[in-house]
Amino acid sequence: MLYIWAIAFVLFLILEVSTSMALISIWFSAAALITLIVSLFVDSIIAQCVIFVVVSCILLLLTRPAVKKLKRKHVETNAELNIGKRAIVTQEIDNEKTTGRVKLDGVDWMAISTDSEIFKVGDAVIVDKIEGAKLYVSKP
Repeated sequence: MLYIWAIAFVLFLILEVSTSMALISIWFSAAALITLIVSLFVDSIIAQCVIFVVVSCILLLLTRPAVKKLKRKHVETNAELNIGKRAIVTQEIDNEKTTGRVKLDGVDWMAISTDSEIFKVGDAVIVDKIEGAKLYVSKP
């Protein structure tokens, strides 16, 4: 069983790293490591499995709430500060043709009409929301 717990430890670590350290499987990795150490002294497979489950639960219950508090809250980016600002259409905005560009504070953006209205070059529009590099715009 020593090798099984060593493999479990490594697999849980790989899983944790592959989830960008989202702290999802780190507790199981720690429990596998503790069980690996216990397996040096206890031969019972059932006892080892019980230790693994109990240690996993204890680690989850004790540390998960604290880790959740450490997670960062949403912070507005500079782009989100553009919502509500006025932009000028530089390429006709037509959702059916999937065309549309606007200039906002000197920066060229892809634009989509919020209400599927067509806007001509030179029209002024208001930014309703931003998704990635796309502005959703409507009439001022």
